[in-house]
Amino acid sequence: MVKEKNALRTINYIIVITLIGKLMGLYRDRLIAVTFGTGMDANAFLTASLIPRVFFDVVFASAITSCFIPIFNEYLTRDGEKRGFFFAHSFITLMICATALITALGMVFSGVLVNLFGEGFDAATADLCRQLLIYMFPTVIFTGVAFAFVGILQSLGEFNVPAAISIVSNGVIILYFFLFGADFGVYGLAAAFLLGWLGQALIQLPSLKKRNYVYRPRSFLREDGIKKVLLLMAPVMVSTWVQPVNISVATRFASFLYEGSGASALQYANNLYTVLIGVIVLSITNVIFPKMAKLSAAKDEVGFARVLSVSMRSVNFLLIPLTVGTMALSADAVNLIYGGGEFNAFSLTITKDALFWLSLGMLGFGAQTVLTRAYFAAQKGKAPLLAGVASIFVNLCCCFVFVRWLGLSGLALASSLAAVVNAAFLWVPLQRKYKALWHKALCFSYLKMIFAAVVMGGVLLFLHDLFVLDAAASTLLKGAVFLGETLAGVIVYLAVAGAVKLEETAVVFGYCRRKLGK
Repeated sequence: MVKEKNALRTINYIIVITLIGKLMGLYRDRLIAVTFGTGMDANAFLTASLIPRVFFDVVFASAITSCFIPIFNEYLTRDGEKRGFFFAHSFITLMICATALITALGMVFSGVLVNLFGEGFDAATADLCRQLLIYMFPTVIFTGVAFAFVGILQSLGEFNVPAAISIVSNGVIILYFFLFGADFGVYGLAAAFLLGWLGQALIQLPSLKKRNYVYRPRSFLREDGIKKVLLLMAPVMVSTWVQPVNISVATRFASFLYEGSGASALQYANNLYTVLIGVIVLSITNVIFPKMAKLSAAKDEVGFARVLSVSMRSVNFLLIPLTVGTMALSADAVNLIYGGGEFNAFSLTITKDALFWLSLGMLGFGAQTVLTRAYFAAQKGKAPLLAGVASIFVNLCCCFVFVRWLGLSGLALASSLAAVVNAAFLWVPLQRKYKALWHKALCFSYLKMIFAAVVMGGVLLFLHDLFVLDAAASTLLKGAVFLGETLAGVIVYLAVAGAVKLEETAVVFGYCRRKLGK
C-alpha cells in the first residue's frame, strides 16, 4: 500500500511538472503563431524544426527509451551500479558519435531533405527552410544526450527532473520572444531552439552527479550490452517510426495545400494534439516503463500483467473524455492557443479542422504507447515491428485517398486511423497471453466511460454554441470561456461516471476528500 501511494504521488508530481512544460510549449507555439501565422516563415521554420526531430525519433529514440533502459536496468539488477554505469558510458559515447554523423549528413543533404518533406513549397520557402535546417540539425546531438540522461535518471528512481527538461527548452524560446521579439526573424528563433535543446541536457547534470553518475567517454566496440542494444534496435526502430513517419508523410502532402499553409496548420494542430495527450500518456508510461522492465527482468509475469492492465484502464479513463472534449472544443482550443496577430480566421479554420480529425486517434495513440512500452520492457520487438509496418502502410494509402476528398482534414483522419491499426496489432498478442487485459466486467467499465463522455460532449457542444468568439477577441476572454467549458466538462464527466458507479471515480473522489480534509 505504501509503495502504491508513493507511486501515485510520483505520478501526480510528474503530471504537474509535465503539464507546466506542455503549457509552456503551447505558449511557445502561440508566440510563433501570432508572429508568423501560417505564412512562408512559419511553413519554413516548422518544417525545418520537424526534420531533425523526425530523424532523432526514427533512429535514436527507440534505442534510448526501448533498448537502453531495459538493458541498463538488467545491469543494475544483475551486476550492480558500477557495471551499469560502465554500460551507460559506452552507450552515451555511441550516441554522441552516431548523432554527430547524422547531423553532418543532414546538413550536407539539407536541400534533398527539404524537397522530401516539403515538395509543395515554392522556391523561396524551400530555400529558407534549407538554411534553417542547417542551423537546427545539431539539436539531434543535444537531444540524444539529454534522452540518454533521462533514461539513467528514471532507472535510478528520479522522475521529476527528467519530466522538467521541456520547461528549460520552452523557457529559453519564450525568453527569446520577450527579449528580442521578431527582431531577428526565424533565424533568431532557430538559434533559441538550439540553445533550448542544449539546456535539456545541462539541467540533468546535477541530479546525475547526486546519484554518483558522471559521464566519462568509454569505448562501445567491445561492450556486450551495446551489441545487445544494436540487435534489439532493428525491430524496435521500425515500431517507433510510426508517429514521426506518419506525420512526415502527412506534412509532405500538406505542403501542396493552401499555398504551403497546410504544412504549418498541420504542425500547429499536431503540436496541440501532442500536448493534450502527452500530459496523460507520457506521465503514466514514464513511471510504468522502468517498473515493467524490472518486473520482466525478474520474470514476474503476474506483476507485469497487473501493471499493464491498470495502466491501460487508467489511460482510457482519461483519454475517452479527452477525445470527445477535444473534438467538441477544437475551434475554441485553437482560437485560444493560436488566435490573433498573423494567425487569422483562415489559419484558425484549417488548423481547427486538422485538430478535430487528429483527435479521433487519441485512444489509438494512448494504447499503442502503453502497449509498445510493454513489449519493449520485455525486450520483444516482433509485434511492434509488424504493427509499425501496418500503421505506416495504412497511413500512406489513406493519405493518397483522403487528401483528394477532404484536404487537410483527410490527412489528419489518415493519421488517426493509422494509430488505431497500430494499437490493434499490439493488443491481440498480449490479450492472448494475459487474459486479464480484457474481460466482461472491463468491457462494461469502458462502456460506462464512453457513455459519460458522450453526455459530457453534448454539454460542451451546447456551451460552444452559446459562447461564440472570433480570433480578434481578447486572450483573457477566450481563456475564461475555454476554462469554464473545460471545468464544466470535467464536472459532468465525473458526475455521470459516478452515477453509473465507475470504479475510477471512487479513487478520484477519495483523493479529493483526503486533500480537502488536510
